[in-house]
Amino acid sequence: MKRLSAAVLCCLAVLALAPPGSAAIRITKIYYNSPGVESGSNASLNGEWITIKNTGNRERQRKGWKIRDVAGNVFRFLSVKLPAGTTVKIHTGKGPDTFPHHLYWKLETYVWDNDKDKATLRNAAANIVDTCAYNNASASYKVC
Repeated sequence: MKRLSAAVLCCLAVLALAPPGSAAIRITKIYYNSPGVESGSNASLNGEWITIKNTGNRERQRKGWKIRDVAGNVFRFLSVKLPAGTTVKIHTGKGPDTFPHHLYWKLETYVWDNDKDKATLRNAAANIVDTCAYNNASASYKVC
């Protein structure tokens, strides 16, 4: 009986120390080549976007999280909680944030290169949570 109790305690200790499962926040799509002629207009800039989804079953805090491309453009999440199962689209241009569905980078230039680029999502501790890369000039978007 003592061996069984010791074995159970050991297993519980190992489980308690095990790292958590994969992160619930994921990059799901990058629309890197906005539709039509890239005129630099706000409408064209907003045709370029990235989506982030909370695939988990509980709300997650995003304060201090960042999305970065290869060129060093950075989108910083303010104090934002993302409900479970919710997807947020982050547009490159300007517009009114309507959280949790649309946020705006508020830039006047394009972020995502039309041929290849890589998005990196980092948490507040600067740990990489997810990445999505593409290398295809003939497409307009990448499902991650």
